[in-house]
Amino acid sequence: MQRSALDQKWAGYVVAGLSVVATTVVLKLLGDHVNAATVSLALLLNVLFIATRWGSWPALLASIVAMLCFNFFFLPPFKTFNIAATDNWIALVAFLVTAVTAGQLSARAKKRAEEAELGKREIERLYAELRDAFERASHAEALRQSEKLKSALLDAVTHDLRTPLTSIKASITTLLDEVRGRSNEAPVTLDAESKVEMMEVIDEESDRLSRFINGLIELARIEAGELHLRRRWGAVEEIISTALDRAEPITRQHHVEVDIERELPGLRVDESAVSEVVYTLIDNAAKYSAKGSTIRIVARHAGDELIQMSVEDEGRGIPVDLRERVFDKFFRATRDGDVSTQQPSGTGMGLAIAKGIIEAHDGRIWIESGAGGKGTRVIFTLPIGDEEIVDGVRYSAVVEKQ
Repeated sequence: MQRSALDQKWAGYVVAGLSVVATTVVLKLLGDHVNAATVSLALLLNVLFIATRWGSWPALLASIVAMLCFNFFFLPPFKTFNIAATDNWIALVAFLVTAVTAGQLSARAKKRAEEAELGKREIERLYAELRDAFERASHAEALRQSEKLKSALLDAVTHDLRTPLTSIKASITTLLDEVRGRSNEAPVTLDAESKVEMMEVIDEESDRLSRFINGLIELARIEAGELHLRRRWGAVEEIISTALDRAEPITRQHHVEVDIERELPGLRVDESAVSEVVYTLIDNAAKYSAKGSTIRIVARHAGDELIQMSVEDEGRGIPVDLRERVFDKFFRATRDGDVSTQQPSGTGMGLAIAKGIIEAHDGRIWIESGAGGKGTRVIFTLPIGDEEIVDGVRYSAVVEKQ
């Protein structure tokens, strides 16, 4: 490597000398067609070329050789190094200074350009390494999130599929043993009431399995962007009333308060989907608050274009650091967040589905503390919607109340 660099250095010196000699020969052949100014410019250009191609030291050699050639062949008396006129001395010195200075500047500019190119390559190399490291980190994070999701799914299967299946299996096995009159230990005898209880267990757990599977299907549709909304103009009162009618069995042991602002405009939404959201929030409020506590449902304006609805309970509340996570699928605050020792039944999909439905309506859903910093208030907003034209008739957001 060192020998190659040394050979290249000596090649620069040789080329520098030969280049100046060749330029001088060409100028002499032109004879009277060139003057001293033309000669000096030609030799100066030659020095600049050497500096750009080979560097400062060959350029310095070229400057000296060019000065000697200029003196010997083009300044009187010719073919001697003597200089007769003072102005020729000045011209020769000026030429030498200009050639050396120009050569050094050109060589320095070349060096700076090479350094800039090396810096650019180094930056590109570091950028490529950084990008590769980022991609590896992103891939690792994606794998970690995938494993976390798999663990959550397995946990959901354990809690929400195995439990009802176990209850159904135990109940049906007991009924069959009673019918067949055999058991591992003693004959099974069930009265009519016990049989009904067993059948109710099977019925309830089957419904629970059905809800879980329907929730999985709904989540899959939302994540695939295949949630098709059937938007119609509807009243807020009807949406809340539908959800309350459905939730009546689970709110019998709670006080339910409904506060709907007067003269609310209608919403152009999928009423059944939004009613499902309200029902989910009421269901959660009933699960995570004590019997006899109050569940408060509020609906009001949130600016000119939005309606805000909320469901508030008097339970233990959800810590701030878990309020975003409860909207993740299969996440339950009481189980995964360890808010309390209670383990209410549920799939951990209700709020994830609710968030998907609200965001599909271009709305937003979030969680705050309840009144006085106690309990949980889940709030969501929905845009009122645009005017709709059907068969040439314009329908606005105002819904007539019966």
